[in-house]
Amino acid sequence: MSEVLHQVLPVAVFLLAITVTAEVAQLAGVFDVAAHAMARRARHRVVLLWLTFAGLAVVSTIVLSLDTTAVLLTPVGLAIARQTGIAPMPFALTTLWIANTGSLLLPVSNLTNLLAVHRFENLGAGHGDYVRTAALPAVTAIVATLVLIAVLQRRALRGTYAVDPPADPHDRTLLVVAAVVCLAIGPLFAVGVEPAVVALASAGLLLAALLWRAPSMVREVRPPWLMAGAFVLVAGLLRVAQTEGLLDWLAPAVGTGTRPLDLLHLSGASAVAANLVNNLPAYLLVEPAAAHDVRRLVATLVGVNAGALVTPWASLATLLWLQRCRSAGLQVPLLRLAGWGALCAVVCVTAATLAIR
Repeated sequence: MSEVLHQVLPVAVFLLAITVTAEVAQLAGVFDVAAHAMARRARHRVVLLWLTFAGLAVVSTIVLSLDTTAVLLTPVGLAIARQTGIAPMPFALTTLWIANTGSLLLPVSNLTNLLAVHRFENLGAGHGDYVRTAALPAVTAIVATLVLIAVLQRRALRGTYAVDPPADPHDRTLLVVAAVVCLAIGPLFAVGVEPAVVALASAGLLLAALLWRAPSMVREVRPPWLMAGAFVLVAGLLRVAQTEGLLDWLAPAVGTGTRPLDLLHLSGASAVAANLVNNLPAYLLVEPAAAHDVRRLVATLVGVNAGALVTPWASLATLLWLQRCRSAGLQVPLLRLAGWGALCAVVCVTAATLAIR
């Protein structure tokens, strides 16, 4: 059990702290200001604005993690749509899908990658080996996702827009502090500082700034306690089941080889598991059957990351994204979203798996 806590507690702490960081940043006005600045620089063309936003989503996901993209960038995209009067769905869909399909390149890009790090180390694979193995599948998944969004949302991406005046003035000191903290998170992750430590420090700094400048707003910050607790509980139960041999039947179900068809079998099964339960416990379920080869580990990550697009509970990022959308007043058609997500999952998982070398 101590091994389970050592593996999953930092992930739960990261989830709680990064959500607090995003909540305070939103209250400080970081997203409104960023959205207005982006809209002013895209030459009033919707497609250029979307491409700029998509590029930001890719960088945010790779460096800051998918949950940060879902929490931090979704409000930016929705603020862009509100300020320019254009359809919000292309921007909302971009943060959701890129958060998942774009989260393969670095260990910090996804909580599942963080869970997988110790397996790579057991195989003698360092950070550089991970990146080299994941690079081509990661780029493939990102390109496939953006092409699919451009096709599905082609009507909404046509035309031009006018930029509304900036939002009401925010507390300048709080805004600057929040913006600096958000900008600092990425480089700290990139240089290898423990993600939970970075997230805790950023949340602490921003809460202190909020208490100083706008104490009445503190009650509006709501960490996802239930979500984090459920993750720790489920992960613990799965580890106990594995220790007792209750999941030994799983290895034959996901195969053992490293040929392209074997990897497709593994990534497909991982994607199905992610949509049935959630990508984090799905990774923990499949991990023992993939832990003997780096390519199989990457195929598992392709499945649980890029494939977790059909059900709302398949990814913590999706739940956080839905929370952000609802708080912004955007009603998301879940059945249509599931259909689009299934299409994107099949295309991206297949393409990214075939790109594994």
